[in-house]
Amino acid sequence: MASAACNRARLAVTASAFALVVAAGPALAQDAAPSQDATSVGDIIVTAQKREQSIQDVPIAVSAFSAENLDAMKIEGGSELMRAVPNVSFSKNNFSMYNFAIRGIGTKAVSAASDPAVAVSFNNSPLIRNRLFEQEYLDVNRVEVLRGPQGTLYGRNATAGVVNMIPNLPSPDFEAMLKAEGGNYGSLRGQGMINLPLGEQFAVRVAGGLTQRDGFDYNSFNDTNINGRDLWSTRLSAAWTPSDRFRANLIWEHFNEDDDRSRTGKQLCANDPGPETVGDAIDFNDAARSHLSQGCRAVSLYDDASYGTPNGGAAAIVFISGVGAGFDEFGNVIPATNVTLDQMNPYFGVTQSRDMRDVATYFDPTYRAKNDVVQLNLEYDLTSNLKFISQTAYSKDDFRSTQDYNRYVSNVIFNNIDGAYNYIGEKIPQTAIVNGYYSDPQLGSSNRMVSLDLSQSNNKQWYQEFRIQSNFSGGFNFNVGANYLDFKTQDDYYVFNNLFSFVSEYFYNNGSPSPGSPTLTTTACDETAIKECIYVDPTSLDNLAGDGHNYFRSKNVVHTRSWALFGEGYWNLSPEVRLTIGLRYTNDEKVSTPYPSQLLLGAEPDGSWGASTGGSISRGYRAMDDIKQNWDAVTGRLVVDWRPREDTLVYASYSRGYKGGGANPPRADINSEVVQYQSLAETFDPEYVDAFEIGTKNSFYDGRVRLNATAFYYDYTDYQVSQIVDRISLNENFDAKSMGLELEAVFRPIPDFRIDANLGFLKTKIGDGEGSIDVMNRTQGNSDWMVVRPWLQVPSNCVAPTKHVETILQSPLAADFGVVALSALCSGSQRWGTFDPNFDSILPFWAFFGFTYDPMTEAPNLGRGFTADLSGNELPNAPRMTANIGAQYTFHIRDWDLTVRGDYYRQSSSYFRVYNTDYDRLKGWDNANLTITMENMGENLVVQAYVKNLFDKAPIVDAFTNSDDSLLTTNVFTLDPRIIGVSLSKRF
Repeated sequence: MASAACNRARLAVTASAFALVVAAGPALAQDAAPSQDATSVGDIIVTAQKREQSIQDVPIAVSAFSAENLDAMKIEGGSELMRAVPNVSFSKNNFSMYNFAIRGIGTKAVSAASDPAVAVSFNNSPLIRNRLFEQEYLDVNRVEVLRGPQGTLYGRNATAGVVNMIPNLPSPDFEAMLKAEGGNYGSLRGQGMINLPLGEQFAVRVAGGLTQRDGFDYNSFNDTNINGRDLWSTRLSAAWTPSDRFRANLIWEHFNEDDDRSRTGKQLCANDPGPETVGDAIDFNDAARSHLSQGCRAVSLYDDASYGTPNGGAAAIVFISGVGAGFDEFGNVIPATNVTLDQMNPYFGVTQSRDMRDVATYFDPTYRAKNDVVQLNLEYDLTSNLKFISQTAYSKDDFRSTQDYNRYVSNVIFNNIDGAYNYIGEKIPQTAIVNGYYSDPQLGSSNRMVSLDLSQSNNKQWYQEFRIQSNFSGGFNFNVGANYLDFKTQDDYYVFNNLFSFVSEYFYNNGSPSPGSPTLTTTACDETAIKECIYVDPTSLDNLAGDGHNYFRSKNVVHTRSWALFGEGYWNLSPEVRLTIGLRYTNDEKVSTPYPSQLLLGAEPDGSWGASTGGSISRGYRAMDDIKQNWDAVTGRLVVDWRPREDTLVYASYSRGYKGGGANPPRADINSEVVQYQSLAETFDPEYVDAFEIGTKNSFYDGRVRLNATAFYYDYTDYQVSQIVDRISLNENFDAKSMGLELEAVFRPIPDFRIDANLGFLKTKIGDGEGSIDVMNRTQGNSDWMVVRPWLQVPSNCVAPTKHVETILQSPLAADFGVVALSALCSGSQRWGTFDPNFDSILPFWAFFGFTYDPMTEAPNLGRGFTADLSGNELPNAPRMTANIGAQYTFHIRDWDLTVRGDYYRQSSSYFRVYNTDYDRLKGWDNANLTITMENMGENLVVQAYVKNLFDKAPIVDAFTNSDDSLLTTNVFTLDPRIIGVSLSKRF
């Protein structure tokens, strides 16, 4: 991680370089810098239809922001655009990307094979993986946000809309800029730019920026500040105009981040201790009770109970970790860990702070991202009215992030077994647990249960587009073209836990005559193995081999190819009426190579299935057959716009959007003949939307008032939403409808005073008859069924008949077989028992307990639970109201203009899941910002002070429910705290 000193040195070098260039050519400097006209959109030229037009002439709901607009409102990255655009919401997601939602439609499908619903473009080139919402805006010309399906011209994955960032390109005049900023949290920021013409035909432009600041959050366990920033960006562009008919430009942009940014915020949980009674069964131990616990209950995230910790005893890995480590001097077995049948929870007594920025984690996060984009643009005038355009883009994105998986620290769990004896009374030399510490090959030495996740992604994309567009003076023009996209990605997600490694080494690979013998010895899992074993990867986290089964790894390799033909025609039916017709044919091909996960799965030395684990291999990750998917779609739009007077545009449109489907990530590689395993869908479907929209754009009172309004109705087919099931992101499809209204207004009664506002209303509704299984409420209140924890290798909870649970708990066999018998209600196992006489097992529980039961046929949805009715529910992250109002006034003080501006944003309540329960509800929240800017036009000097998040609020803006075997904890996301900054910028 780069140090603060390195960043300051980097800023100094950048500033010095720009100063030298400026000093070398002062005669080339412009006389005056552009004046600030904050949030003015009247004269912004946009390319929403891939041709330059005034924003007020485009029959599309589009918001556009110049560099001056963005700076005045302190919108410094894509994540803050929601403060200025109606019916937009934003949140990071749990892994490596984000959810930017427009009109309630975003990216709620989490999979390497899923695509964003909002197309993010860099200078009109779509980028499937990008850092445009993490990096800060640098030398921006404008940012355009198009709302509604834009599939005709912008292509695949634009069902919700488009965010298009347009950079400044080289110009024929010399200009330069330097900006330095300091603020709270040790913030240090700098930007610089120089535009240098080299003759009449060639010019180059170089821009750079960096940000370094200390962490926003406090890790009370390590006494460290985390969630800081250390990032920098550079852009080099060149423009060549050898003739009046040919123009070319080449852009290279690089982004780099290396810091301790947190992917998620706090982790919440309302502890679920499990039932105290089940029918007449009232006296059962904590191990059995925890086996009937989810870990966390479904209560409101705003309830005090949600700031607890999970019932860790519900994790099967905790139960198994208590293997015997030897005997004490009285002949009693000493367990390796201090969990007991009467106290299973390693988090017992652990509490959390209610401060959203205070966490207690064993590991501090790390965050590394690197992104490069290269773009070549060519334009050639075939005739005075026909233009040929070629756009070629290549991007490469690499990402690696780690953070504490549990987000809170357990009690000490490993026992000090240094004085343990073997069965003949000899002291055992301890190598497994030394002085109460176990050393995990990836996580290091600890006496607690510790866990870490690693999310990494490697992506490459190539994109080519050709277009021909006309500019005839008559009543018809067109824009036709073709494009091709080739995208390759490999996403790897790991979860490490020292109990995984410990159980692999000393339970499954135990060198004693049988697993669970009271001595901690282990044998190598290699060609010398004589029994079923699990390979433990000995490599460190920084040099990870990635072939171990002592951790969870989800490996996802996807190759996407897409090509399209498209065109739009524009007919002037009369001087006031214009007709637009657009059509697009898209062909998508996705090839997903599934690599099933192998956590705690092993095999026999001869390669046969492991009877204890259900695995097929002991080491490595084998690829299954490729999943090849192909779709084609015809989409387009029909628009009629009417200009009844010069300053009014009225339009009505119909558009159809499409987004490809994909393959769900592969599940655990369990043999269903060894361990019964619920089936899940292997793929998910594409989504389609039919969108109807009417709108008007107006200017009144000699331009002092601008009012734009839009109303829309969407009919969605197979909207993609995911949740974690069986340790994978299971993507499901739901039909839905939405409607809404959007208003954007600017009022400038006098040149020095301005008010701007936007308001969005939204109503979404999931279709009748749609349903899904809620992992937080699998029984749906049916008291005849209970949630039960499954086998260690099986990831998801199940539901089982309450009467069978009661029978097991009341049986005299419960003391010896109670926990494993409860697991058998989820799925039978050859080694660990079954209640199904037709399933082979060495433990016929159906004979022991006196009843038969087959969860695959007798339980709802193969034991996964009851389907929750989603009819009429709202889509996630779709607040019914968003609003923003900003006001500014400029005072003239001699040579200085002093502008004071305030912005206020409000978002109403929404839900983060489709189930719309009290647990899912996100309260409404607001945000206020203040900016004071002093500008000296004669000296091209600007001094600015600002406060973002003026009242230092920390609302929960989104949440993510973790898996069953992660105990259904909830990761939450919040805003940055109050940020204060002062900057000085100079233009030349």
